[in-house]
Amino acid sequence: MPRIALVTYDSGPEPSKDQDLPLLVRALREAGAEAVAVPWDDPGADWGGFDLAVIRSTWDYSWRAEEFAAWVERCGKLTRLANPPVVVRWNTDKRYLGDLAAAGVPVVPTRYIAPGEPAGLPELDGRAEHPEHAEYDEHAEYVIKPTSGAGARFAARYTPDEHETAVRQLARMHAEGFTAMVQPYVRSIDTAGERALQFFGGRLLHASVKGAVLAPGTPYDADKVAHPDLRPWEPTAAELAVAERALAAVPGGAELLYARVDLVTGPDGEPCVMELELVEPNLFLGLHPDSLPRVVRAVLAAAG
Repeated sequence: MPRIALVTYDSGPEPSKDQDLPLLVRALREAGAEAVAVPWDDPGADWGGFDLAVIRSTWDYSWRAEEFAAWVERCGKLTRLANPPVVVRWNTDKRYLGDLAAAGVPVVPTRYIAPGEPAGLPELDGRAEHPEHAEYDEHAEYVIKPTSGAGARFAARYTPDEHETAVRQLARMHAEGFTAMVQPYVRSIDTAGERALQFFGGRLLHASVKGAVLAPGTPYDADKVAHPDLRPWEPTAAELAVAERALAAVPGGAELLYARVDLVTGPDGEPCVMELELVEPNLFLGLHPDSLPRVVRAVLAAAG
């Protein structure tokens, strides 16, 4: 009977937001495993007593990045961790998009502004200075978010005439130690949405599409709905090809148990990578109940 930890966050007195978790725990137990949900920062957790620890919903990690990184290293030495520490380390910093671009994977163009660096944001007359924005949007809308973040926290969408507000956001983020990433706002999200291709055990599990998360004028520190208007999606051959190219470029990717590739349509009409979720992606099992048996089989195989 394999002992499996499904690693989550401590929700305190509030119900957990991870709707996949009870489904997985129950299904793994019914399949003969000893499965338990364990917060990653539980001081009493005996990680060495598990055959496998599967990171599922450590959704507070981005605000405690150094502490989480230390836990990943420690847990990875005590048991098999999925995904592996080398993958988690790489994926918790969204500067991985630069690695994907260098490997020839189409990604949304991204610039990074670390604490202490000048803002360098588009202004009303900034399209010539920042042509990557004009290439995507004639109005040069752009997005600012942290390189360590989840659930659209500290993310906002701006037009060039909102420059002063954007600079204030940068100052707040830098004061809290975050490196900012700046991307052109991909306007196709407003019409075609963002597609999420979920892989498990090295194969496509299912796909979903969601609507736009960032509405114009929404403050960066406001709560946002992470997956609005979510519905099933049948990925195109082009989307599947880009997703597979992205996964092939992951350091240590051969050992991936799970992955989610988030795609949008670029200005050339082709799919490109918005994000690559290899740490704690929502699996959307409530939307895709037929996928649960395949997830269970893959987890049991990894624990074996």
